[in-house]
Amino acid sequence: MTPGIWIALGALVLALAFGGYRARTDGRFRGATRTDEKTVSGAPGAETAAVPEAPRAWDAVATALPAERLGERATLVQFSTAFCAPCRVTKRVLGEVAEIVPGVRHVEVDAEHHLALTRELGILRTPTTLVLDASGREVSRAAGAPRKEQVVAALGRLADD
Repeated sequence: MTPGIWIALGALVLALAFGGYRARTDGRFRGATRTDEKTVSGAPGAETAAVPEAPRAWDAVATALPAERLGERATLVQFSTAFCAPCRVTKRVLGEVAEIVPGVRHVEVDAEHHLALTRELGILRTPTTLVLDASGREVSRAAGAPRKEQVVAALGRLADD
C-alpha cells in the first residue's frame, strides 16, 4: 500500500473515533458542580468537611438579563448563538420540557451578546444548557443538543438531591 492510502486510512479512523466520542457525549448532562452547604466525604467512615458555598450561577444571569426570573423548582438556562442549528432544536426541546414540568422555567441567553456572562460561567460551545436549582445554583450542564428524556432525567435527579 502506498503512503497516501495509509494516511487516508489513519484520517478515517481518527474521524470515526472523534465522531463516536461526540455522539456519546453531546447533550449529556454531566455531574453536579453544586457545592453548597452539603458535606463531602471520602471513604466510608472518613471525616466529613463542610464545602464552601459556591457562587450562584443565577446571580450572573440575572445581572445580564434583569427581566428574567428563576423557576419555582428549576431553571434551564440555554446559551445559544444566531447561526447555531442545534441551538434551535435545543430551544424547542427545553421549551417543551418547561411547559410540561411544573415549576420549570426556560431562559435563553445569546452568547454573542453576553460574552462576559459566557466567559464567567465557562461556556465553551453552543448550545450549552445549565440546570439551576430553585435557589439558582448550577446542578448540571450539557454541551450539545440534549434530548427531551435527558432533560427530564436531569430534572428528576434534581428532585432526588
